[in-house]
Amino acid sequence: MRIALIAHDKKKRELADFVGEHKDLFAAHELVATGTTGQLIADETGLKVKRYQSGPLGGDQQIGALIANGEIDMLFFLRDPLTPHPHEPDVSALLRLCDVHSIPVATNVATARFVLAGVR
Repeated sequence: MRIALIAHDKKKRELADFVGEHKDLFAAHELVATGTTGQLIADETGLKVKRYQSGPLGGDQQIGALIANGEIDMLFFLRDPLTPHPHEPDVSALLRLCDVHSIPVATNVATARFVLAGVR
């Protein structure tokens, strides 16, 4: 599977830790991510992560294009709901694409654990 990984700034560490905790599972799949998130995950886990632009610079849209083209199987997008984000329309569009294309998406660690349970 091709798994997309995205996290808002205040959630990047949480996502990197989550991927590290489940490194064995993530290692068996192709990983793609927005720029800074992907770099942190690669540095922290040693996993290969194809990186796109940072989210606010178009990375969310790049991953959205992959979803629209049927090239993403699931998305882990840890969102920070308490901080305003100038690229919120891009975030909404990305989540809408997941709904349109029936892509499982986890926006918090509790849901991410359930999604991974289904993968196992």
